Amino acid sequence: MAETVQAVELQEKEPLFGAKEKRLLIDPLSDNNPITVQVLGICSALAVTTLVIPSLVISVAVVFVCAFSNLIISLLRNVIPKQVRMIVQLVVIATLVTIVELTLKAVNFEVYKQLSVFIGLIITNCIVMGRLEAFAMANKPWRSFLDGIGNGLGYGAILVLVAIFREVFGKGSFAGIKIIGNTSDFMINTAADGSWFAWYSPNNLMVLPAAAMFLIGIVIWVQRSRNPKLVDIS
Repeated sequence: MAETVQAVELQEKEPLFGAKEKRLLIDPLSDNNPITVQVLGICSALAVTTLVIPSLVISVAVVFVCAFSNLIISLLRNVIPKQVRMIVQLVVIATLVTIVELTLKAVNFEVYKQLSVFIGLIITNCIVMGRLEAFAMANKPWRSFLDGIGNGLGYGAILVLVAIFREVFGKGSFAGIKIIGNTSDFMINTAADGSWFAWYSPNNLMVLPAAAMFLIGIVIWVQRSRNPKLVDIS
């Protein structure tokens, strides 16, 4: 009886940000990244990463949906019948995605138009559903919430990184700021007389979905080169 009381007291004294909680936030950024290690969410990484701003918006949306869907499902995990658990999960995700979609439509209609159908496709994003099945259904709400944030951030980090390379080298701009191009609208006008960058021309390959695949492949290669233990994981 005394041992049981001590165990309960230890559980109550667990810190909000202990070592386990920190790993839930940090591991998805490196050793357990949803895209480069778990190989999830590749389709959206190919589709929305032509520009930095839309990629950042999608990343924030996925963090929100993943975190709060994990939290809600974890709170309900003991009362959800196993036979309909995936239906319940989809309803929760769809509700959160609808909130994101309507909010973005009201706040920034231009970005909403750019993303259009890709916002709705968060519902089918295997990262979100995967974390509900693999983590939220078996863990407490706080840890599930942190797991959702961590995996959302890990997913978003790759999206933004790929988008930076694609926009800079494919369009000559960064986050909509025109950096280098062949007109006077750009900070560096390659068509100007005596320009040192007259040789430069944006690489049109970078705006194609294939470029995102190449870049993700390079990130995976670099990550596994630096950390050989990841070679056989995915």
